[in-house]
Amino acid sequence: MPKSIRQRPRKQSARRVPPQPKPRRAAPPRASTAPSRIHPTAIIAPGAELAADVTVGAYAVVGPRVRIGAGTWIGPHAVIDGHTTIGAGNHIFQFAAIGAIPQDLKYRGEDSELIIGDHNMIREFTTLHPGTTGGGMITRIGHHNLLMAYTHVAHDCHLGDHNILANGAQLGGHVTVQDYAVVGALVGVLQFAKIGESVILGAGSMVSQDVAPFCNATGDRAVLHGLNTLGLQRRGFSEDIVRALKQAYRLVFRSGLKLAAAVAQVRAELPGFTEVDRFINFIETSERGVCR
Repeated sequence: MPKSIRQRPRKQSARRVPPQPKPRRAAPPRASTAPSRIHPTAIIAPGAELAADVTVGAYAVVGPRVRIGAGTWIGPHAVIDGHTTIGAGNHIFQFAAIGAIPQDLKYRGEDSELIIGDHNMIREFTTLHPGTTGGGMITRIGHHNLLMAYTHVAHDCHLGDHNILANGAQLGGHVTVQDYAVVGALVGVLQFAKIGESVILGAGSMVSQDVAPFCNATGDRAVLHGLNTLGLQRRGFSEDIVRALKQAYRLVFRSGLKLAAAVAQVRAELPGFTEVDRFINFIETSERGVCR
């Protein structure tokens, strides 16, 4: 008989124990998913002071002596430099150049300022310069102004509130623009000229003298074409005030009287109108003379 084959007992395979999960560490706190208000490519110099909610776009540059108020928006590629203070709620669009040294050969590096108020809209390629020793060291922009593309406000200018500078308007050094004025496209205003409140300057005008408040001036060199009646209506002036201003305008500019006599007649015939008083005071204090 064949020998019985002795079978070897099978080795029992070792049972694989599933790996025990490692104790999980507490997850680190997540970073805020809210987008940063300052683009990572923007350059903010040490020393600049920006309110917490200021927005700065791509490749914008903010210099070390710049202060920017709450809610202001700085567009991409804008450059803000110099000793510049900007208020709240402004919109400064791409490629604006604000606070660079004045275009004045007399400038010697003095610590002059550019001060911009609140809620202004400063469009593309606008240039704004600080003051000089010869003009009080400050260029000042008020509140609620619209400066359209390619406008220029030179050193030592003073811009009031609610003004509109249309595309390409150019203000020479030391110019004053009061409130609610409209400076048309491509207008040039000579150094030291004053533009009164609610004036409108027609497109392409060259202004070499002061323009009395509430007037409409156009041409090269600019001459008067009556009152800015539409602007007065938009400001809510009553019919009585508009009528009084028209009468004052005719007496001063169209009666043929000498200025002193015309002013005296206006004061005698139109007392009690503060708007007429501002009109007359501007003309009396003009140093360059007023356009007619």
